[in-house]
Amino acid sequence: MNKKKILNDPVYGFINIPNELIFEIIEHPYFQRLRRIKQLGLTDYVYPGALHTRFHHALGAMHLMSRALQSLESKGHSISKEEYDAALIAILLHDVGHGPFSHTLEFSLFNDVTHEQLSVWMMERLNQEMNKALDLAIQIFQGKYHRPFFNQLVSSQLDLDRLDYLKRDSYFTGVHEGMVGSERIIKMLELHEDKLVVEEKGIYSIENFLNARRLMYWQVYLHKVAVSAEVMLIEIIKRVKELAQSGVHVQATPALSIFLERNITTKDFVEDEDIIEIYTLLDDGDIWGSLKFWPNHDDLILRNLSEMLLRRKLFKIEFSNEDFDKEVVESLNEKVISQYNIKPEQSNYFVKKGAVSNAAYIATGGTIDILKKNGEVVDVAEATDLPNIKALSQIVKKYYLCAPKMVFSDV
Repeated sequence: MNKKKILNDPVYGFINIPNELIFEIIEHPYFQRLRRIKQLGLTDYVYPGALHTRFHHALGAMHLMSRALQSLESKGHSISKEEYDAALIAILLHDVGHGPFSHTLEFSLFNDVTHEQLSVWMMERLNQEMNKALDLAIQIFQGKYHRPFFNQLVSSQLDLDRLDYLKRDSYFTGVHEGMVGSERIIKMLELHEDKLVVEEKGIYSIENFLNARRLMYWQVYLHKVAVSAEVMLIEIIKRVKELAQSGVHVQATPALSIFLERNITTKDFVEDEDIIEIYTLLDDGDIWGSLKFWPNHDDLILRNLSEMLLRRKLFKIEFSNEDFDKEVVESLNEKVISQYNIKPEQSNYFVKKGAVSNAAYIATGGTIDILKKNGEVVDVAEATDLPNIKALSQIVKKYYLCAPKMVFSDV
């Protein structure tokens, strides 16, 4: 059977699935699960069109990887078929470990396991099923392959993951400021000592990319309404876990119940082979399906928070350049205690403070290097005539305070 399929993507047009192995990976339940995990969590509460999934994003990133490798080959760089296929697989599976609502619940269902580590474990399971066909892809994903540019294309300050999600998220939210010239950036990629660099003539495209990333963080990823909804969902899961682990029955899907009733850690994933398989059954549907039962629960906190989130009666939230005064927070706590008739120590389910930060370019996390015409390689932040990039390297931090609107009127 011919398994060289073509998919129609709204962002790039036709995407080719180049071989049978990649087709088999896409067809696998681990990858199909990504259809049921939204790329932007609860951001559709702000931008109704933000309903695209991790499945869309992974395929788009694979398409960009193919374009990047073809561009590098056209410039005379040798890339074997094995390397080419492995790089496509590495980027295709880079997010396979994401759980329900992507980043929102990453540290709520369990405490010390990142989605990157989960991706590695799931890739290793796939590798066993597919007769070690993913050995090289896993090396590339983990940065262990001797040609570092492959890993840089998967995970770096200028990786194909970022190029896709900025363009895709901009498309589906309608926030056009996030649109990046991915094709031009890909054409400007070069290799220097097997490391990824950008030709000097592409420097302004990089500046636009970093500026688009900064704008998307404030307008989309850190939009205050999205932050409010995410905080509420995190508090709901926190309360459900507290109830379930104290012996109170809370109705949930079978897979979700395992993670609510137990404090699962890295040790559990390593020692219990069933845990990772149970995890692969989780998606957004487990949360929404279970959450629809919780407005009828006897617990006042869970009942109120769940109903508010389902009805989009979100916490009012304020951002500030300075941390909020202790007196303001205490006043909100007192109002919540009175309004909901709860214990003082329970008010922190309804009054939440924290901080978010935005840095478009952090050179300490790996630089974006520019290959100058004289052969010199310099960090983009040090390139002449680009004061904007130096400004984008500064971390901007904002504090937030949120609580139910009925008690927030005086803040």
